Amino acid sequence: MTAHGFDDWQRRIDAVWADPALTDEDRVARIDALAAERGPDDAVALFERAGARDSAGLETEAEPLYRRAIEAGLDDSRRTQATIQLASTLRNLGRVDESLALLHAESERGGALRDELAAFTALALVSSGDPVRAASVALTALAPHLGRYSRSVTAYAAELVEVREP
Repeated sequence: MTAHGFDDWQRRIDAVWADPALTDEDRVARIDALAAERGPDDAVALFERAGARDSAGLETEAEPLYRRAIEAGLDDSRRTQATIQLASTLRNLGRVDESLALLHAESERGGALRDELAAFTALALVSSGDPVRAASVALTALAPHLGRYSRSVTAYAAELVEVREP
């Protein structure tokens, strides 16, 4: 598929996501039909299929598609998105430790979506029973965006976890 062809395909995918009249089942069916145009092993098509199922609450169906998409080789931005979405799916399936491990590994890779990674890490930490560490992660991510008190919030966020560690 040419770059122009891919752009057209992505526009059609985006239109499906943007259509508020679609039911979850309709969205999955339409995404699947568009994904079929790219073949069964296309990383981006697998990612879109996973996201449609995830959005529809079909986490057990989404998980293997996310994994296949990541293994098939997504660009950096989509890889991070897929990892965040897979980690969220795993958290929803009760596999919080696996979710946290994925988020940590993706954070270590660096790159984009650092705040988004922090948000989902905080959610997973709450699910793991560690709301104080979750607050620290969330406040640390928020601090650079504050007009005032950025330094204080950063210090307090660090203090939250220092107090708890032996």
